[in-house]
Amino acid sequence: MKKICFVLAIFAFFHGSAQQKHPAFMDQGNIYEVNIRQYTKEGTLNAFAKHLPRLQKMGVKTIWFMPLQPISKEGRKGTLGSYYSVAHYTQVNPEFGTLADFNKIVASAHKLGMKVLIDWVPNHSGADHYWLTSHPDFYERDSTGKAIFTADWSDTRELNFDNLVMQDSMINAMKYWVKKTAIDGFRVDVAWGVPYRFWNKCIPALNKERKLYFLAEADDPKLHETGFDATYSWQEFHMMNDIAAGKKDVLSLDSVLNKIDKEFMKGAQRLYFTSNHDENSWNKADYATMPGIKHAPFAVFTQTYNRAMPLIYSGQEEPVLRPVSFFEKDSMGFIKYERAPFYKTLLNLRSTNAAFKENAVFERINVNAPSQVMAYSRKNGDAFVVVVLNLSDKGVGVKLEGSLPTGKTYFEAFTKEQFKDIQNVSLPAWGYKVFVYGSK
Repeated sequence: MKKICFVLAIFAFFHGSAQQKHPAFMDQGNIYEVNIRQYTKEGTLNAFAKHLPRLQKMGVKTIWFMPLQPISKEGRKGTLGSYYSVAHYTQVNPEFGTLADFNKIVASAHKLGMKVLIDWVPNHSGADHYWLTSHPDFYERDSTGKAIFTADWSDTRELNFDNLVMQDSMINAMKYWVKKTAIDGFRVDVAWGVPYRFWNKCIPALNKERKLYFLAEADDPKLHETGFDATYSWQEFHMMNDIAAGKKDVLSLDSVLNKIDKEFMKGAQRLYFTSNHDENSWNKADYATMPGIKHAPFAVFTQTYNRAMPLIYSGQEEPVLRPVSFFEKDSMGFIKYERAPFYKTLLNLRSTNAAFKENAVFERINVNAPSQVMAYSRKNGDAFVVVVLNLSDKGVGVKLEGSLPTGKTYFEAFTKEQFKDIQNVSLPAWGYKVFVYGSK
């Protein structure tokens, strides 16, 4: 009987009825991606540290640092090379500072109530990593015996995950950062490119040290079964770009969201974003993909929708309206922080209102213009939030269908305007409203 129950439990887990649990410190969380090289004129950890209080006041809960390790010189792209061509897994790039500098930042972040993730690059090492000579069998090789690389990543070399010693060495390198620093988790680069059997071994081993948060650069529901807390929302992001460009509408986004709900286990988080380091540098996000007034409603969506673990990329609060160089020095230049109040409203609402807790009830609200408008609610106890988004270039009078709580005064999160009735809402092109009532 016990054996049958065990089999049924495993079956239920892999067929979506299980509720994925996450570290409590990420409940109502958000992530801010830091590009150390470009963040300040100095491009150092110590220079960035001065921004921590500002980011905390803006509402940032978790800092994600792009790779901090030394960068390989072999096949280096540009003058400074790619962060993602790691020359040594357990060292800090001297251009950025020292391990002591990083530990000071982690301590400062924790004192401010923030958490810290570091970027990890397990799929490949840099093209002159010392493993290439000390452990040549750690690498995939072609018929001539040369270590290979993927696509045009000529500054990297592919690691051989059939080699169990290499697997253990990778896990030990990750443990080094867990033991030598007080980091709270990892963002994993090209997580989809690593055999999933490795994650089945790696993540539990690291969680034995302490409970960590794992973010996968991948869009695969199976990664949640290995222990990843969040995956990239590439499907949703690409559809948002198509809507902003006038190629698709809300109904198309609904199709993607329905697909995600069917494929991903309950509780699986999605990293929602309007930009990140790749999308900014190579694809002109968000300054060209969601230009001008188009950015705001999509940003509201990324912060408030179901499953969302929202991301803000370095400079979006300025905003930096250009592609930031990937291989050369290209300081962002913070001066105005024009979007900071907008983000502060969203981040603080998300982190203080119980309607954004993991156990909150999320529901879509039917509207009279479903191809233009998306509406939904979040409820937890007497905390209640209604979001209405016009994802089109035409103004619209929106009728929210069905019953909404009455007898209380709503306030709009951005304008602080009060409403007794939100059943009928007028929105301009790319307009948005976030109605709130109830306790925090």
